[in-house]
Amino acid sequence: MRRVFIPGAAGLVGQNLIARLAGTEIEIIAVDKHTANLNILRSLHPGIKIIEADVANPGPWTIEAATCDAVVMLQAQIGGLQRNEFERNNVTSTARVLDAVSARAPYLVHVSSSVVNSAAKDFYTETKEAQESLVLACGLKQVILRPTLMFGWFDRKHVGWLKRFMDRTPVFPIPGAGRYLRQPLFAGDFVAIIAACLQGEPTGAYNISGLEKIDYVDLIKLIRSVTRSRTRIVHIPYELFSLLLTTYALFDRNPPFTTRQLEALATPDVFEVIDWPSIFGTTATPLRRALEITFLDPTYSPIALEF
Repeated sequence: MRRVFIPGAAGLVGQNLIARLAGTEIEIIAVDKHTANLNILRSLHPGIKIIEADVANPGPWTIEAATCDAVVMLQAQIGGLQRNEFERNNVTSTARVLDAVSARAPYLVHVSSSVVNSAAKDFYTETKEAQESLVLACGLKQVILRPTLMFGWFDRKHVGWLKRFMDRTPVFPIPGAGRYLRQPLFAGDFVAIIAACLQGEPTGAYNISGLEKIDYVDLIKLIRSVTRSRTRIVHIPYELFSLLLTTYALFDRNPPFTTRQLEALATPDVFEVIDWPSIFGTTATPLRRALEITFLDPTYSPIALEF
């Protein structure tokens, strides 16, 4: 039985990965600092070992980390307004984990991000670049996976938030024309890749993009179609949209969508598409079917993680 240490286990990727690995011969050591999301993980998988800890701080979790055969590095700060939070949760935490596991020299699956190849510059992009640099220099046998925008069960941001916003409002605002190219990646497909890595231990860095390209406005329309929402899509000038986000941030310390993310949305990026189904021996789920699984599953679809 292999022991796999998973920091950031209660987030989107972690919850989907553990749902996939549960019941296999892999022994999971799940670590996260978010109490509410860990409680969701506990309720769904009562048989796995769960540690509530902030891996940016030293603590007893390091003892468990030092005994594992593999590490799946998932902890990350995705949204927010404070640079120090991104530094702490993307860079400092990574240095702590790498230091804790270095003596054991486990196999490392590092979940980076497509933003390291992006033209956008924000706190997330800059700290994910720094995080990946730490991993590359650590000397462990490793694979680096750089996914694009992900969606799936437990989605608390991005596509999941868009759907929940659509449920609450009769009008859905789109910045400008909404012709911002996206390459959304189904989390179910991505965790299948991680599982394949744990089995075969490939090395190298791989850009994992959604195989179907779609404009943001068309993605919103597809979500509306799949969920049979009756919300009306309304286009708002980009500058006004940005002003509204700035105003909203005055009342919400951790807004689900920020002006920096708006800038990243509007930045023209086209990410490399590789034949990852053949490379990792997995199958790509068509976009519409993936959205149906995400939003219509009776067990997992109702569950949303906290911000």
